[in-house]
Amino acid sequence: MQHPHTRTTHRPRRRSGSRLAAAAAALTAVVGLTALGGPGAHAADNPYERGPAPSTASIEALRGPYAVSEVTVSRVAVSGFGGGTIYYPTSTADGTFGAIAVSPGYTGTQSSIAWLGPRLASQGFVVFTIDTLTTLDQPDSRGRQLLAALDYLTQNSSVRGRIDSSRLGVMGHSMGGGGSLEAARSRPSLQAAIPLTPWNLDKTWPEITTPTLIFGADGDTIAPVASHAEPFYNTLPSSLDRAYLELNGATHFTPNTSNTTIAKYSISWLKRFIDNDTRYEQFLCPVPRPSLTIEEYRGNCPHTS
Repeated sequence: MQHPHTRTTHRPRRRSGSRLAAAAAALTAVVGLTALGGPGAHAADNPYERGPAPSTASIEALRGPYAVSEVTVSRVAVSGFGGGTIYYPTSTADGTFGAIAVSPGYTGTQSSIAWLGPRLASQGFVVFTIDTLTTLDQPDSRGRQLLAALDYLTQNSSVRGRIDSSRLGVMGHSMGGGGSLEAARSRPSLQAAIPLTPWNLDKTWPEITTPTLIFGADGDTIAPVASHAEPFYNTLPSSLDRAYLELNGATHFTPNTSNTTIAKYSISWLKRFIDNDTRYEQFLCPVPRPSLTIEEYRGNCPHTS
């Protein structure tokens, strides 16, 4: 697939010997600089691109190319949510990163989604796993808390200088997943939303303009896909970059422990839409086929955002 912004270059006219020699020398220099540039070598094409070229092994790995540090945020130091833990790439060599806030589900705390912190941050994101004001908060409240967490992250946190505040996303489990839909509807500037086995009494989401990847679970009896994840996906605008991945042999609580399928497609979605990194399009389009871990995958391809 040709990217919509791909430029067509025209073949130059034949040059004299001296000009050809000069051109060859220049090309050699450019190749040399590119080889030395490492992860940032593509920055001229896409200033948001971070990390080396991906492979199936790299997006399935427990850790990506970045070393990760973390900082604890006390609930007494913030307002609008319950504090949490920020995971971020330790190095500043590649500049700023996109950021994601992640909400736990009903009765859950940040420990239930903590595995996502270092796993996503090591791929080149700042990740804020949060506690909610109370463990019983409903999806609309969790949506507001996700946005409050992003605002704290970009405006007041100790790592705000490491974040590109224009490139933000939300994730959440269960009622936190329903909250991520609420957040995306409230703040269209978000670049990505990933609800994990989401629960919400509101079944229709035609107002969302944020690229959204919804995970369902075939064995979910708390938020059955037929009454939650599937109608959520089906009511997103058909023109939206959207996808639905139903996990095979999974339950409502599968997102609470380290899961390679959730990680690899979440990483690919976040990279593709927060970083505009089309190197990850290969893992999303054509849509993945059913497998031992994927019951079903639906989505629109190619992506247009």
